Amino acid sequence: MAMGKVTALALGLVGGFALGVWTGPHITQRADSAASAVHETVTVPATPADTTKAVEPRTVRRTPAPAASTARVDISAPALHDRLKPVLNKGADMSVAAEGFRSAEQFAMVAHAARNTAVPFLLLKHRVLDEGKSLAQAIRESKPEADAAAEAKHASSQAREDIESIAS
Repeated sequence: MAMGKVTALALGLVGGFALGVWTGPHITQRADSAASAVHETVTVPATPADTTKAVEPRTVRRTPAPAASTARVDISAPALHDRLKPVLNKGADMSVAAEGFRSAEQFAMVAHAARNTAVPFLLLKHRVLDEGKSLAQAIRESKPEADAAAEAKHASSQAREDIESIAS
């Protein structure tokens, strides 16, 4: 490189640094102030107190607890995992799949519903456990064309059969 180019490059870098030092305090001061341009343009319309409605809190509906039965199977039971392994996808890690469920019957219900409706198991699990939806609601959101109530009922009966066969 010629000496002139090196000098021009050095002067450009020094100039850029000087410009940053000069404008930096103005930029940071503006960002720190509570009344920035974003906050100034937002106005909240006043509402009369008599026209506001009290909002009742929504209750989160969860999948109903398993029906009272004499069969009580632990969710980590090897017999349950062996029974449900063919229902889930090949190579599924059963301990990870069962994680988070309150009961073995709830786990089996979601597994059977996933197989019966061809909805991914993890999607149904997320909607039931994390979003707090019933199995029927989760199926309805995932596959609107399916009869969600009938599919949930069918999965529930399959789960009960699995639990009873393991407990026997």
